[in-house]
Amino acid sequence: MTNTEQLLIKHFQTYPDLQAEDIFKYLYQSAFGCEHLLSNEGDALRYIKSEYASLCRSAAALTEPLDGEYSRVHLSHLNDGLTPETLTKLFCLSAKKEADGKVLLEQKLQVAKKLVCEGVFPLDSDDFEKKLELWRADGYPAVRHSEAFRSAYRPAYRVIANRYASYLSLFAKIDALIKKGNAIVTLEGGSASGKTTLARILHEVYGCTVFHMDDFFLRPEQRTPERFAEVGGNVDRERFYEEVLKPLKNNETVRYRPFDCSTQSLKDELIVTPEKLTVIEGAYSMHPAFEEYYDLAVFLDIEPEYQRTRILKRNSPQLAKRFFEEWIPLENRYFSETKIKERCAERIVVNMEA
Repeated sequence: MTNTEQLLIKHFQTYPDLQAEDIFKYLYQSAFGCEHLLSNEGDALRYIKSEYASLCRSAAALTEPLDGEYSRVHLSHLNDGLTPETLTKLFCLSAKKEADGKVLLEQKLQVAKKLVCEGVFPLDSDDFEKKLELWRADGYPAVRHSEAFRSAYRPAYRVIANRYASYLSLFAKIDALIKKGNAIVTLEGGSASGKTTLARILHEVYGCTVFHMDDFFLRPEQRTPERFAEVGGNVDRERFYEEVLKPLKNNETVRYRPFDCSTQSLKDELIVTPEKLTVIEGAYSMHPAFEEYYDLAVFLDIEPEYQRTRILKRNSPQLAKRFFEEWIPLENRYFSETKIKERCAERIVVNMEA
């Protein structure tokens, strides 16, 4: 059974009153996402607030995967701390033109047609085919839910790209922090676990300031046997504290010099005025010496086989060898002896399916 078949069958089991147009809508959103709905961010926010005002505030947060790169994120997530502003931002960031959307849609529709003809869905096959032909002749415009679906299930959701939908609980925690004032979030984890990618996503959503622990590699003169014997000694903790954490704590402008791996020296000074949210990403960022400065610590936990696959894909064989024989053992020792995973409030497991 294909993934499309499995998802469609599960969708019908969840919504047994769905009609042909509800199947069309599900597959349209799977192929095209939400591009057809976006006018401007201000209007999108007003619609979300208005729709949410009429919802039951006790409903459990619900995310339903579509058949592709998107999910339906129900407004019930706002009950758990996600703000309308953040949900609107995610919705707007997810709106893009899918170049191959029509091809994907036609492929998925053939699967749906097969399930209807086989009697898996209790829909009249001739009626389904007739509606499909009319929709196809019209160029596959966006479709509304059927009256039966709206009456039975009162759908209230937005279509969000999976790259954002995967982090809804994290966004809710960050929204709660920002409501209280300035916040510092650290993204800790092993090599190739997606820390930099997540930091980039947070910057897209919040426009936050981002600092990278890679900018604080040890300088050549610091790389002594004694230093490497320290748990978490594989980073310039002292300079990171003085140049970044200390001014952040004092609400001051940050001035720092990133380390340049190509020249093994420090680059020119950067001057950064932090935003309301500051994100620090990289292994060793959650060192016990820094823990008190963070409002939220996130650990990205990657499965070893997937970590190896990612590292081999991204690096030359020579550099990958250094990861496996030098850097990852140092990271693992640091994680184990300092109990980093246990001390992080949020843990995200990264695997082949993520």
